[in-house]
Order: sequence, then C-alpha cells, then structure tokens
Amino acid sequence: MPGILIAPVRVCYTLAGLVMLSASSISKVFGNQVLFDKASFTIGPRDRIALIGPNGSGKTTLFNMLAGRADPDQGELSIRKGATIGFLEQEISLNSNRQLLDHVLEGATRVSGLAHRLQFLQEEIGEADSEDLDSLLRQLGELQVQFEAEGGYDLEHEAQIVLGGLGFADADFSRPVAEFSGGWLMRAELAKLLLLNPDMLLLDEPTNHLDLESCIWFEDYLKSYQGAVLVTSHDRAFLNRVVNKVFALEQESLLMHHGNYDSYVTARQREIEVLHATAERQERKIQQEMRFIERFRAKNTKATQVQSRIRKLEKMERVSVPRTSARIHFSFPAPPRSGEEVIKLSHVRKAYGNHVIYRDLNLTLQRGERVALVGPNGAGKTTLLRILAGVLPFERGECSLGLNVSRAYYAQHQLELLNLSNTVLEELRGAAVDQSDTELRTMLGGFLFRGDDVYKKVSVLSGGEKSRLALAKMLTQRSNLLLMDEPTNHLDIPSREILTDALESYTGTLCFITHDRTLIREIANMIIEVRAGQPIVYKGDYDGYLRWRETKFEGSGQMSLGTAHASDSDRAPRYSDKERKRRDGELRNRFYRQRAPLERRIAEIETEAPRCEGELHEINLMLADPDHYSNATLVMETVEKKKRLEEHIEALTVEWERLLHDLEEVRTAFESQRERVLSPES
Repeated sequence: MPGILIAPVRVCYTLAGLVMLSASSISKVFGNQVLFDKASFTIGPRDRIALIGPNGSGKTTLFNMLAGRADPDQGELSIRKGATIGFLEQEISLNSNRQLLDHVLEGATRVSGLAHRLQFLQEEIGEADSEDLDSLLRQLGELQVQFEAEGGYDLEHEAQIVLGGLGFADADFSRPVAEFSGGWLMRAELAKLLLLNPDMLLLDEPTNHLDLESCIWFEDYLKSYQGAVLVTSHDRAFLNRVVNKVFALEQESLLMHHGNYDSYVTARQREIEVLHATAERQERKIQQEMRFIERFRAKNTKATQVQSRIRKLEKMERVSVPRTSARIHFSFPAPPRSGEEVIKLSHVRKAYGNHVIYRDLNLTLQRGERVALVGPNGAGKTTLLRILAGVLPFERGECSLGLNVSRAYYAQHQLELLNLSNTVLEELRGAAVDQSDTELRTMLGGFLFRGDDVYKKVSVLSGGEKSRLALAKMLTQRSNLLLMDEPTNHLDIPSREILTDALESYTGTLCFITHDRTLIREIANMIIEVRAGQPIVYKGDYDGYLRWRETKFEGSGQMSLGTAHASDSDRAPRYSDKERKRRDGELRNRFYRQRAPLERRIAEIETEAPRCEGELHEINLMLADPDHYSNATLVMETVEKKKRLEEHIEALTVEWERLLHDLEEVRTAFESQRERVLSPES
C-alpha cells in the first residue's frame, strides 16, 4: 500500500496502563552522525505530539522506527498489545486506474475500525485511574452511539465526507487515481488513512499539500480523533491548534515539553537566552584577557602575569550543553598493574558486641572490576567496605591482597584530615610529591579549582569543595584499588559529572558505596547486594541487576545467595488464570500509587524551573547594566536574590533528576514483574 503503512508494530513486551507506545533508551547513528542517544518516552492513547527538529535531525528515522520499518541501534520500542499504527509518508507514488472513492474505501472498514476502538476503550476503562474514568466513559458512550446508530455505518458516506473535507469535489470521486497530481494524491492517501482509523497516526508533513480551508477541517478532525497522533509540520498555527506535547530532536537528544508549539518555543528561548548571556559574559572576559596578553607580551616585567593569564585561558571551561559541565579530558597518574586477583576475604566473622554482621564472609574481587555495594541501611555495606580497606579489624578469617596491590580508602572523615592551614595546591602537593605544580594545577582544574582557586585556604572551602579536593588527593596516589564510601556527598551536579569522568578514566579496581544511581549506572560493572550477612554478587550493570533482582524476589520474597550473571534466567512460578489476574491487578494498583506522586511533582518542577530561570535571566541582564550600580542597596538586594534563585534552581534540578530516576525504577520494576506474571509459561 504505497504511502501508507498500517500494521501492528513488532512487540517487545506488552505495555500496561494508559500507554500506547514506549521507547526505552533507543539510539540511532548514521555514519558518524548521532541522531539521538538513549532517548526514552511514552505515548498515551490520546496524546497529540509534535515532533520537531532541524532537517537531518532524525524525525523521519524516528517515524520509521515507530512504524516498525527500521530498528534502533540500541534500546527497545514496545507497543500495547493489539494496537495498530498508521503512517503517512511525504512521498506518494500511485499509478492506478481505480476510481478515487473505490481507492479510499479499500482496506479496513470504518465499522471494523470502530469495533476495534470500542474493544480497546473497554480495556482501558478496566485499567483506568478514577480520575480518567469519567472521560473514558463519555468517549465510550459517543462511540456506542455511532456504532448503534440507525442503519449502521455508511462507509461510503463517511469516505465522501472525508474527501470533501480535504478539498475534493463530488465529481472527483469517480475519477481514476492516476489522473491526480502529486499533491492531490497525498490528500487521497490521507483520506484513506483517516478512514482506516488506526490507534496511532504518524503524519509526516501532512499539511504540505492542504489549502487553508482543508487544513482547518483537518485540524478539527484531529482534535476529535480518538487515537494518538504524532505529527511533523512546519505549520506553526497547525501545531498550536492540534498538539499538547512536543518532542524536540536537538543535539543528539530528544527533549520533551508539555504544551503546544508556542509554549515550547517560549520555554526553550528562556533557556537559550540564559545560555547566551552566560556565553557573552565569558567571551567578554576572554577578550579582556587577550587584550592584556597582546599588550604586555613583550614586556619582561609582565611576563609572569602574561603567562598566568595564558594558562588561565587555556584552562577556562567554555559554555556547553546539554551537560551541566563540560567533559574533562584529563588523566591521573596511572597506577601500577596488579595481579588478576586483587583482594580476597576468607571466612571472615565481624560482630559489634552481640550483633553479628558477618559470620562466614567470603568474597573475591578481580582486576578491573568496578563494584557498587548496595543494600538497605544497616545491612553492613560500610562494614564490608572498611574491612576491604583494612581499617576495620574482624574477629576471625583472613583478608589477603593480591600481587602488587595498593589500597586507597575514601570516606567522609577524609575531609576532617585535610590541613586547614594549607592552600588547595599545597594540600594536593603533599599527596603527590612527584608531580610538578603544572601537573597538579591541571588535575585541580579537572576538579573545578581553576586560576586563583588553587591558592584558597582549605579552611574557607565549602563542603563540596573539600570533597573534590579529597577526591583529587586520592586519585593522585597511584593506588590500584580504590574503596570509596559515599564519594558524592556534598557534591553538586557538575562535580558529580567530573567525578564520573575521573572514575571512567581510572584503570584500577574500584569498590564504592553511593546513593547516586547515575554514578552506579555509568561506572559499575558488578553489583554486590549485602543481605543476611552475605554478599549477593551480580556480574552486570545496575539496570540488569534491578531486573534480575525483581525476578529473584517475586513470589517467595527471598533471594538466593551467591553469584548471578546478566544472562541468568529462572523459571517463573505457575499461576492459574484467576491468580494471574489477581496478581496483575495488585501490580497495577501499586504501580499507579507509586507513579502518581512522582509524575505530579515532576510536572510541578518542569513548570517552576523555567520560571525561575527566566527570573534569573532578568537579574543577569540587570547586573550587566552599568546604570544598575548607582544604587548600592539595590545592587546588594539583586545579588542576594540571584544567589537564592541559583540555589533554588540547583535544588530543583537535583530533585528533578532524582524523581526521574525513581520513576524509571518504579516503571522498570512494574514492567518486569508484570511480564513475569502474564507470561504464558507462568
């Protein structure tokens, strides 16, 4: 069927709840061009979504993926069981002698389409939250009225209405399709697709060949269409009238916005203005430094200052997006290579008084492993880490280091060991005596100590700055076994990104505890859960561990001890149909209760953050105006307000990221559990 695809998309797993389609961490690359990387989103049964982005950004590629005609390089696309997707392409080529009306009528009938819609809507009602129920029942009533109307459906009459709305005259209905030009062929294919009534419409520039009257009719038709719509269009008014969400492909990412096209542009413009203001201030500073360098380059008396400013410019971080901080390309002193077996615990017993933590602890870490210790508070994670670090004695057993292994241990008390009277540079120099000051300053620059920051006294540093300094000290010591207890405490988002960069470049063996799931996801290649006095070892990444853990706990509530691999699979318990439905209902109810407050707070933050950023932008513009400084009191108030806004925006960002991770974990756990409950083998 040239120009139109209507078929179920290849299903990876069945989606539940009011979700039509879900994409999980999909990526696509053409040659050296990354179109999008690890994009995740969901499309609901009533969503109206605009897909926007510059030419070549990947809009048509994404459409082809959603239609099942192309595969992502990575990630999964999943569609609700039984749902259909209709795809209207830009390129239409027909050479048929069939009459226009007959051509549009061929294929699925309106009656079967509405019958399918009724069944689909009834399923949704059975799964809906109470807040959605009234709306869905009204839609069901409207469909039943149509379906049960006197005389049933007159499909031919329906086709004539659609064709007329798209600009065809009555005399055109009997004309051969081959007589129509390309633009009219596009309208014919659009009419055919609308008559087929799929559950989701993918429309690639559908308004290109519509006149104003037809476009207005089409807008009204889509607003009342009872399926989902994903559309690309250069017609801004069309998008504003039709869509309630925007998916924007920008800089290898897919950005999502709730609202029409104009509201997206407004929100995005605020972000860009803030970014531009920051970049302009930076550029003015660079030009100022360059003028000084050029003016005094030849004067011996200014040589030191000139070189200092040159180095300062070389180390200056340029404004970049989408990362909060620029990726740092630096390398710490490479540690010596250790033996294959790095550290081994054999039959270790550790107790605090009568409270026994470990009775018979056995664990071996191999070279190159990056281990995240996880588990509930009080389970013994820190005890295990301190035993591995050699700073906590135990009553029985043995801890043996492998060949050529040297340990370094980071904990919060490391901050207390910093010499407050030293400067930042002096403190690092004491830990890396064989490094030049230039090398040390480069390392400190990697941890956001730039320019004169290296001469700050340790006593005046904030908690986050002290943490960064302690981490820098640790990574200069050439240890090939790092043991880290909550290294992200006190660190803001840019600092955490820099820690991630540093640990990614580290070539030794790593074992760490953190509540930062992003760090675990990006760094760990092995997860050890501490439970019941024994380490439960999972050899794989964090997301794989979460899926594996859900399958282990489902049913019995217990997890077997020992070692698992990412490829492990276990037989699901067998349930009766009645028990399967009961468990499925319980899972859905729990999922909705967990999901709703997270999504509500995420939406609040996504509204509040752009407003705060807009206020911050206005303040930055005020501070850039020389006339503003005529009133000292007003300046102080402005600076204080700027500080409060920056702190608030940072707090919102941290909370937003945490909520997104929480929501993703809730969804991953729910889908994993439900897939297992509904499996035909269960």
